[in-house]
Amino acid sequence: MSDIALIETARDFNRFYTNFLGLLNKAYLDSPYTLTDARILFEIGSHQGISATALVRDLHLDPAYLSRILKRFRAEGLIETSPDPADLRSQIITVTDRGHGEFEELGRRANAQIAARFDMLATGEPQAVVSAMDTIRALLDPATKPTPAIIRPHRAGDIGWIVQSQGRFYAEEYGWDLRFEALVAEVAGKFLANFDPTMEYCWIAERGGINVGSVLVTNGGDSIAKLRLLYVDKSARGLGLGKLLVDECIRFCRQKGYRELSLWTNDMLETARAIYIKAGFRLVSEERHRMFGPEANGQTWVLTL
Repeated sequence: MSDIALIETARDFNRFYTNFLGLLNKAYLDSPYTLTDARILFEIGSHQGISATALVRDLHLDPAYLSRILKRFRAEGLIETSPDPADLRSQIITVTDRGHGEFEELGRRANAQIAARFDMLATGEPQAVVSAMDTIRALLDPATKPTPAIIRPHRAGDIGWIVQSQGRFYAEEYGWDLRFEALVAEVAGKFLANFDPTMEYCWIAERGGINVGSVLVTNGGDSIAKLRLLYVDKSARGLGLGKLLVDECIRFCRQKGYRELSLWTNDMLETARAIYIKAGFRLVSEERHRMFGPEANGQTWVLTL
């Protein structure tokens, strides 16, 4: 998708979501308040006391515009103010009992609006929606700290995700054809069909409830283990997950008494190769091939355990 198409798609989503939440309605959530009114009341109600200066800064509001809204809130008995000891030009604002009641009612209506939408979705879809929201915020909000990743064993559905994610990634990044996805499906299918939990393992890297990485160890026989299908999603690059997954493979293989860990890769996968080299793998063979369409250089690496 071109840059302009991406931008237009993002704008189209913004228009959809604005309508979805009813943000353009004069009466937000069928209340007597506009969206800006509700946002200001939410901020005040969420704090024990907040200054007008902080409201201007955090909500990016014009001071005169905020002053008019606060004046109306005082007249309606929603808030009360007192001088700000840290800034005599500002005020500390708190909600009254009535204001707290309005704040709670707006929260209840907002929850009910989202709950009604989620009730229309299939099982698992609300979680997918929230995961997508978390991803958008993590990528676009500079103040959001990256969600830490966890490494866990595979469970139902994970192996299918491995096939899908790697098939799509290598097609988009390297132009590999469906034969690569077929190979991944074959390796993954054999792993599931013949899974021996005493000598084999699959690790899934998960971040914010979303799979972002994976690797398998399979039993190659004769005390040789095979590292298969190492993958880290583009959204999680730079977090050290590839190294962490490879380290888990090495630790597991040593614990299980394997004498050697081998893997097959291609030399254009420079990030993965750097991890293997740093972990102590040595290159034992390589060959040119067109297994997946474009010409590539396959390599076999081995680590003596």
